[in-house]
Amino acid sequence: MATLVLTTVGGLVGGPIGAALGGMVGQAADRNLLFKPKGRQGPRLTELAVQSSSYGRPIPRLFGRMRVAGQVIWAADLVEHRQREGGGKGQPGLTSYSYSASFAVALSARPIINVGRIWADGNLLRGAAGDWKVATGFRLYRGDEEQGADPLIASAEGVGQAPAHRGIAYIVFEDLPLAQFGNRIPSLTFEVIADPEPMPVGAIAGELSGGALSGEGPLQRLDGFSAYGDSVRGVVETLAEMSGAWFAPAGHGIAMRADTVPGRTVEDDGRFRRLTPAGRVPRSILVSHYDPDRDWQTGAQRAVRQGGSDAAVSIDLPAALSASAAKTIATAMLARAEAGRTRRRLELDSAAIDIAPGAVVTIAGEEQRGAWRVTAVAVERFRVTLELVSLAPPPIPARASGGRILRQPDAPAGNTILHAVELPDLSGALAMRPQLTIVAAGTRAGWRRAALHYSLDEGARWTAAGTTREPGVIGTLAQALGIAPSTMIDRRHWIDVDLPHEAMMLTGADDAALDRGANLATVGEELLQFGSARQIGSGRWRLTGLRRGRFGTPIHGAQQGARFVLLDGDSVATIPIEAAPGQRILVMANGVGDSVPVEASGVLSGRSLLPPAPVRLAARVLDQTLHCSWRRRSRTDWRWRDGIDTALAEEREAYRVTISTAGGTITLESEAPSVTVPLGATTPASGQVAVQQIGTHGLSAAATVSF
Repeated sequence: MATLVLTTVGGLVGGPIGAALGGMVGQAADRNLLFKPKGRQGPRLTELAVQSSSYGRPIPRLFGRMRVAGQVIWAADLVEHRQREGGGKGQPGLTSYSYSASFAVALSARPIINVGRIWADGNLLRGAAGDWKVATGFRLYRGDEEQGADPLIASAEGVGQAPAHRGIAYIVFEDLPLAQFGNRIPSLTFEVIADPEPMPVGAIAGELSGGALSGEGPLQRLDGFSAYGDSVRGVVETLAEMSGAWFAPAGHGIAMRADTVPGRTVEDDGRFRRLTPAGRVPRSILVSHYDPDRDWQTGAQRAVRQGGSDAAVSIDLPAALSASAAKTIATAMLARAEAGRTRRRLELDSAAIDIAPGAVVTIAGEEQRGAWRVTAVAVERFRVTLELVSLAPPPIPARASGGRILRQPDAPAGNTILHAVELPDLSGALAMRPQLTIVAAGTRAGWRRAALHYSLDEGARWTAAGTTREPGVIGTLAQALGIAPSTMIDRRHWIDVDLPHEAMMLTGADDAALDRGANLATVGEELLQFGSARQIGSGRWRLTGLRRGRFGTPIHGAQQGARFVLLDGDSVATIPIEAAPGQRILVMANGVGDSVPVEASGVLSGRSLLPPAPVRLAARVLDQTLHCSWRRRSRTDWRWRDGIDTALAEEREAYRVTISTAGGTITLESEAPSVTVPLGATTPASGQVAVQQIGTHGLSAAATVSF
C-alpha cells in the first residue's frame, strides 16, 4: 500500500489553512527544504509598533507599502549645544542648552524604493511632499548590494570598521534636534515604499521561500506586508491562512495553491461521509491588520455566523489592508471553517491514480454543491482511495469602514519670509539697548519657526539669537497708501493687502480692542491700526477704519508693493542688540523649508530707546524776540490712561534747540518745553527752529517749524 497524505500543521479545525505537505511513501519531501519543523513564530502586529534597539532582533522583509518602526542599528553620543543670550551692560545673561543625535535605523531586510512620511512620537517629522518639519540631516540607503558605508558612521567608527549593511535598507539621521522630544531620541515610524504596487500573496510567498515554492500561488493582492518572525515557515503559513491557500506536491517541489476551480470530476456512491460537530467551528473570527486609510494604525474587522459554539478566533495579519479587504478575509475564513466540517472518502479504480494530494475535484451529479480538495491519496490493489474536504466558494467582497481618523495636518513649510526692523518700544519697558523687532512667516501654511542669527560686521561673524515666534501675518500692499492725519480715524484711505497663502488671515477689531492695542501693523515706517478686515479675493484683504501714526511714527504713506506686517504679540520677537544707533545690522533666518538662509539688513535708528520728537512746535517773533513752545512726548505709556501728562521716562527733561537764520545758527539747551530768544537788531526775523528732546540714550528726531 502506498499513501500520499496532505497534513495540516495549524489552522482552523484541521482545515486547509496553514496546511503543509507531509510525507510521501518512498520519497518524502523534506520539510527543512522550506520550513523549520516545530516551534515557529509568525509575525504579529505589535512587533511593528515600537522602535527598538535590541541586539539580534530580526529585521522584517517589506513588500508593497508599509509603516514600520525599524531597528536602531547605530547611534553616536548626544551632542550638546550651548547658547548664551542677553548679558552686557549690567544685564544678566541666560545660557540655554540643547541636544542633537545622530543614529541609523534599519527598515527592511529587502531592498526598497523610497521612504515617504516619517513620524516622531506620533507627529509628522517629514510630510508627504518630502518636506521636513524639523531641520535635520538625512540619508537613505535602499538596501542594494552595491551600497557603501555611510560617511558619518565611518568617521565615528573608523576606516574599515563601519559595515555597508548591503541588502539592508536603512536610514541615517545626522544631528536631529531633540529639544521638542524631551532631549531623547523619539520613537520613529516610517512609511516605506518597497514595491511600486500591491503584491500578490503568491509572489510574496515565492520570494520568501527562495524558490522552494513553485507556481503563481494566490493572486490576492496586499497593499503591504511585513515578513517578520523567527522562520520562513511561520510567515508563509500566515499568508496561507489569510488567503485560504494550501500546499501541494509539484514535481520535486511544493506549490502553494488557492484555485478552487475543479480539475477533475469523480464518482462517489456516498457511503463514506462525515460531518464535524458544529461546536468545533468558531462563531466569530476577528482579523487585525494595518489600515492604510488610517495612516497604518491597527484596524480590526469581525465576521460572525449564526449558531455554533461561543468560540472566537483572533488573527493578527501584518499586512496593509483596507477595512473592506480585512472584512472580506474574515468572512472568507469563517466560510472556509464551516465548509471544512464536511469530509468524504471515495474509492475509485486505477484510472484515478494520477490524482495527487492538493488537487481540486467535483463529485459527479453534485457539481452544484461545489468543489472538494484532496487531502490524502491511498493506492492498494489497483484501487485508489481519496480523502476529501469541502471547499468554500470564492468570497464575496464585503464592505466595511475603518472608522474616522483625526489626521495631523501635513502642510509644507515653504520658504521663510523675514521682517526685521527697529520700532518704538511697544512694551513700555524702557529699553536700555537698541531692540530689533522680528516677525517671520512662510510662503506655505506649514511653516512654523526659523533659527535666527545677526551680524554687526557684514556677515564676518554671526551671533545666535534664538528662534522666531509663532508664524506672523506678512503681506504686500496692492496699491499705494496716501497721507492722513493721526488725530482722527482715516476713512478716506484703505489698504488692500495680498497675503501669501489662504491659511494666513486677518480679522477686524472693535474700538475697545483697538484701545488695547489690537490690529497694530507696520506699513513702511508707519505704525497703524485697522478696525475692519474683509476678504475681497484669493489671499487679498481690504482693511478700513485706519488709525494712523501710532506710537509717534511718521506718516509718509507707502508705495504699492510695500510690506505689511501685523504686530501680533504671539508672533513678535524682540532682540536687544549690543550696538549704537547708526550701526548697520544683518539678520539671518533659517527654516526647515529654506534651501539657503533668508537675510534682511538695515541700520539701527535708535527708535526703540530714544524719545519721540516733540509736537505742536510753534515759533513767532514779537518785539525782536523769538518765542518758541512745544509739547514733549514719552517713549512709554502711549495709551494715556489717566488723562494727565505721560511719564517723562528719561533721566531728566531737557531739549536741544537749534535756531537757523540767514545770519547764522544758534544752539542752546532748555529744561522746559519753551524758550525765549532775543534777536539782535541785525538778526533776520525769519528762519527755522529745530527742537530735539535729550533722552537718556541720545537725541530724539527733530521737530521743525519756520518763523
